[in-house]
Amino acid sequence: MNHVTAPRAESEEPVYRADFAMGEHSARHLRRILRLYLTGWRLEGVADAAELALTELIANVVRHVPGRRCQTFIFRLPGGEGVRVEVADGCPALPVVGEGGLLDEGGRGLLLVDAVTDKWGVEERRDGGGKTVWFECLAAAPVTAPARPAPRP
Repeated sequence: MNHVTAPRAESEEPVYRADFAMGEHSARHLRRILRLYLTGWRLEGVADAAELALTELIANVVRHVPGRRCQTFIFRLPGGEGVRVEVADGCPALPVVGEGGLLDEGGRGLLLVDAVTDKWGVEERRDGGGKTVWFECLAAAPVTAPARPAPRP
């Protein structure tokens, strides 16, 4: 069963939560949803990196998780400093950062996640029934214009 829930605004739950089986177009749909949230939060500066990282995590679910079922969570970090995205599944096998050969078609996804995000990691579920792979993209500090010198008399 596919479903999306919207938490109460006062809670510390994710702003977006979806639980469904991934298919070939799932990453595209989730990227659109992520970009809508980032635009609404005025975090467009992290959108490209966050979308690429999300795509890689969803690709890992499609390739490695039996049944392709996962939960996707999108959180706005406190103070609006960035976004945290989590992808949780029931497969106990932990992802491996691969280096991939020059001609390999895969194996570099987590290297890309590491390259484009500020933080990322993997957490095993306490019950041993799976894992959560997450990343955070932080917004750049606001750039302030240098003070203009006072006009000379």
